[in-house]
Amino acid sequence: MSKNKKSYFISIEGVEGAGKSTAIEFIKKYLAAYNISCKFTREPGGTEIAEAIREVILSHYQEEMCPYTELLLYFAGRAQHVTKVIKPALAAGQWVVSDRFTDASFAYQGIGRNLPHERIATLADWIHADCWPDLVLVLDVDPEIGLERTRKCRKLDRIEAESLPFFQRVRAYYLACAAKSPERYKLVDASKTPEEVNAEIKEILYPIIQDTICE
Repeated sequence: MSKNKKSYFISIEGVEGAGKSTAIEFIKKYLAAYNISCKFTREPGGTEIAEAIREVILSHYQEEMCPYTELLLYFAGRAQHVTKVIKPALAAGQWVVSDRFTDASFAYQGIGRNLPHERIATLADWIHADCWPDLVLVLDVDPEIGLERTRKCRKLDRIEAESLPFFQRVRAYYLACAAKSPERYKLVDASKTPEEVNAEIKEILYPIIQDTICE
């Protein structure tokens, strides 16, 4: 197969415990089989500075973090991430696969924290106006199942330690996006086995890969 001629930006979204890391490992192998050059990254994080911001966001404190502080920290890291990683990779003709992007801010800080949609939209326009994922893979799972999976794997970080209703609101946002814009938001049933999840992802990505390598 020939190397891709068009860059493509994909974000992976979903509540905690949806299996994003496992899905990303599959996508790495799947794209590599087609010789597609791809940058894999994550939010918050992706650069030295953004990873430091990630530590601030996810750590536990005696002091409660203001929701706007949290939102602005995410976008501070995102500014660094977009400028230093995402845009350069896309400009070089690489694909980019990011574990979360701005949809997570609308879901977690907007719906989860009840912050105004328009303020998040203003920040998004300021930080990365024309740089949005071409495709959003939403790994969908009942938050109760996802949280149980996460608890079995590790100690919960500050975001993961939120209440079940919080994650139910987050999930509802993603489901609403998929219902409103199914051509861009693709739902994957993350309650299935990893093999079944991989098969769903493959079905979604295959036509895109074919269109790209055949240009």
